[in-house]
Amino acid sequence: MISFKGRHHKQDLILQCVRWYVAYSLSYRDLEELMQERGYAVDHSTVQRWVVHYAPRIEKAFRQNKKQVGNRWRLDETYIKIKGEWKYLYRAVDKQGHTVDFLLTAKRDKKAARRFLNKAIGSNGKPSLINIDKSGANTAVIKQFNRDENKRVKIRQCKYLNNIVEQDHRFIKRRTRPMLGFKSFWSARATLAGIELWRMLKKGQNKSSLPAWAQFYELAATG
Repeated sequence: MISFKGRHHKQDLILQCVRWYVAYSLSYRDLEELMQERGYAVDHSTVQRWVVHYAPRIEKAFRQNKKQVGNRWRLDETYIKIKGEWKYLYRAVDKQGHTVDFLLTAKRDKKAARRFLNKAIGSNGKPSLINIDKSGANTAVIKQFNRDENKRVKIRQCKYLNNIVEQDHRFIKRRTRPMLGFKSFWSARATLAGIELWRMLKKGQNKSSLPAWAQFYELAATG
């Protein structure tokens, strides 16, 4: 179970702030005001610490209950601004649009692409096909994986088919845009874990019939 020991506020209040932040276009100061309206004195910096601490832990708990994705993936990268510099969020979805995995990296190169591929395959199994754009790094990494592991992952380069993952980027970008950039790589990685988690819950990727918001709280209670 995820621990809330030593916190000055109740578990349900903390989790509500975390969920609202990763799910909706609210700032930390917005949440501070909303909590004040409800009679709770919570500083916006405290909410930020809650998000960074609990979001990745709840996302980790979700992975134990995540439904299996399909074996035909669409892989792409999008940009996330951290301390005024663009970093790279690798993401993949299956042909149904279900999230396969994600990884925030400082660079967009073969090493980063291989890290993401290893993470995605490690948690979801080997796909039969990966559709990518014209990225030379992604192509080289998949070919190298096939040689190293004596596997056959087919590579397809069709921009039209990658529309699924590019459209899915929009949810992440829509949520991060009001943040005006993250202050650290560590906080960005933690916050993105929560945003991606909420996206997967809304897609129905958890083994639960509860509404997405109830699944979020359940994961925190059982993680």
